[in-house]
Amino acid sequence: MKKIFLSIALFSLVISCKDDYLDIKQEGVTEADSFFKTQDDAMQATNAIYVFLRSWENSAFPYQFVFGVPADDVVKGSNPGDASFINAYDQFTYTVSDDGVRGYWIGQWQAVNRCNQVITNVPKIEMDATLKTRLIAEAKMLRAYFYFNLLRIYGGVPIFDGIPSTYKIPRNSAEEVYNFIISDLTSAAQILPQTYAAADLGRVTKGAALGLLSKVYLYKKDWQKAYDTSNQVMSMGYDLDPDFNHVFRIGGEFGKESVFEVNCECSTQFGGSQYAEVQGVRNQFGWGFFTPSQALENAFEPGDIRKELTILRNGETTPEGDLIAMGDPNSVTTFNQKVYVPKALNNNACAYGSRQNIRILRFAEVLLINAEAANELGNTATAVTNLNKVRTRAQLTGTTATTQLALRAAIWHERRVELALEGDRFVDLVRTGQAATVLAPYGFKAGKNELFPIPLDAMNESTGLFTQNPGY
Repeated sequence: MKKIFLSIALFSLVISCKDDYLDIKQEGVTEADSFFKTQDDAMQATNAIYVFLRSWENSAFPYQFVFGVPADDVVKGSNPGDASFINAYDQFTYTVSDDGVRGYWIGQWQAVNRCNQVITNVPKIEMDATLKTRLIAEAKMLRAYFYFNLLRIYGGVPIFDGIPSTYKIPRNSAEEVYNFIISDLTSAAQILPQTYAAADLGRVTKGAALGLLSKVYLYKKDWQKAYDTSNQVMSMGYDLDPDFNHVFRIGGEFGKESVFEVNCECSTQFGGSQYAEVQGVRNQFGWGFFTPSQALENAFEPGDIRKELTILRNGETTPEGDLIAMGDPNSVTTFNQKVYVPKALNNNACAYGSRQNIRILRFAEVLLINAEAANELGNTATAVTNLNKVRTRAQLTGTTATTQLALRAAIWHERRVELALEGDRFVDLVRTGQAATVLAPYGFKAGKNELFPIPLDAMNESTGLFTQNPGY
């Protein structure tokens, strides 16, 4: 499928706030009260949220520090001396002053602020009413996504519904944040269209809102709602791509398996994403960080085609004809194949691999959400059916699990190998209660490392209103 770049105007809006983690001041800023005047302003403001989805903070180092490296499936990568500070995330020795802990926190709040600017200011603009309603729904869907990230990494955080008069408020409880996310996604799903024209590929859809909502319910252990909501998504025309490799290539972008995907097409005005570059084969396609572990290698069953389509090895020739030949003899020798961009398809105007889209939610995961919820509800037949759909694509036989306990373990394992290197493993281990056991050899401490610390400067700026997470 030809990929159409989502035309965007990147801008920043100054808000009255002394809290660095909520301030998005940049050179060339535009004051909010002089900006939100026209329909074009509304579109630019909404598109600025999409820009953040492919940003360094949301897709490269800060993201990998909290969602990638702490898992047992990802190692730092590169060579031992390069960016050795990343080892703190693998060994759970990061602190409240760590730049990565702070960087992800700041980035997500910047994104929340962009959403709130749209939600607050766009309703005041005289413009096409249908478009106005849709843009507000897009902003709510995306705000829910950023809050879900914050919740899974830091726990309960302050809820800002719009642009408040003060940002110095206490943290809300995790339950309150969950309810806020659910409200945004429910509201957005009622408005968002199921599809867009080619020029708008990458805008969030009804299916994306409902798909993310089903995942939120999964984390809440609200099994009935996770089951019902994932069933809604399953009735909307999505399907598995029969070719697992194709899912992650340029030609597979925005395909029938795509539920929530970030358009990262390289642009001379805005560049591309560094999502693939930081993980690409070292000194050939990228920097060589955040690479598959031996534990991940060992997790795949014999005959699972996903193993060799997930792990890219030095010396192999890819299905697309590229010889993998890393340029650093001291580097690790295996890399994330899901982010690989063939030489013939790379856009040399941007950093290598910068046109590689980010798959946030695929239909395969929706099937596994449905299977997990069904199993917890005692619906073994449905759980087995949807689990086996994913296994069949991987050229595996059907599961042998028959009891609820065995099927639960089988579904968790399937999530691991199906979603490998896509940022779900660490938070999956935490939500399923496996982290204390699986990650103990790496230094994980139960009662502490389920969450990251609130950054020190955010604690200080709260003037005593924030309570630090346990153990920090």
